[in-house]
Amino acid sequence: MTSITLRITLAVILAGAGPAIWAQSALPQPPAMPTAAGPPDANSAGEVNTLPPEVSKAAVFQERSPRYQLRAGDSLQIDFAFTPEFNQTLAVQPDGFVTLKEVGDLQVQGRTVPELRQMIRTAYADILHEPVVSITLKEFEAPYFTAGGELARPGKFDLRGHTTLTEAVTIAGGFRDSAKHSQVLLFRRVSDQWVQVRKFDVKRMLSSGNLQEDPTLHPGDMVYVPKNSLSKIKDWIRMPSMSLNPAQF
Repeated sequence: MTSITLRITLAVILAGAGPAIWAQSALPQPPAMPTAAGPPDANSAGEVNTLPPEVSKAAVFQERSPRYQLRAGDSLQIDFAFTPEFNQTLAVQPDGFVTLKEVGDLQVQGRTVPELRQMIRTAYADILHEPVVSITLKEFEAPYFTAGGELARPGKFDLRGHTTLTEAVTIAGGFRDSAKHSQVLLFRRVSDQWVQVRKFDVKRMLSSGNLQEDPTLHPGDMVYVPKNSLSKIKDWIRMPSMSLNPAQF
């Protein structure tokens, strides 16, 4: 085949495939799976993490002082400094709403106290002129974290003060012999649809004495320690029957 014929044949093939290639590139692409656990950065394995656009601003693993978010069952005392007749005690209903005097229902679940304060000021703007509002949490769910997998005492634990991942492992009794220390998982809910997951090499952190990558836990976080490779296959190994001969000892 001459070079001219070859070029003509190639042009025909590309011309026929062009619409199909264009159609494929024009198809909507599925959203990225939420496998990253923080803003784009390099994890302990050197891989770059990315977040779906809708949650890229929602959760940052490096945040050290997250504010408490209201949830169903919480009890609030709301006081108006110059109009005490609007003072009220509210309970967050199972659907996440509270009912304000003279205003009506307000969705507050997932909001922080400063956010709720501004919401109340806005809700009463047509009734009160720049109201001064203070909010006191009277009853709320105590912060906690859960730990599972290959730990000595898995379960649900109170999150008291500043607690890191390695400290959480210690609180849960430490690793079992079957634990995979190099792939400890930290799950963090960032919305009703998304949970961030990040893998940490705790074995390397402890052996090197460098805890700079040791993350601070947030309320509701879950720590999970998987089995090591030997533990995963041990249950499937058929052990040969052995008879002991006393004369051998």
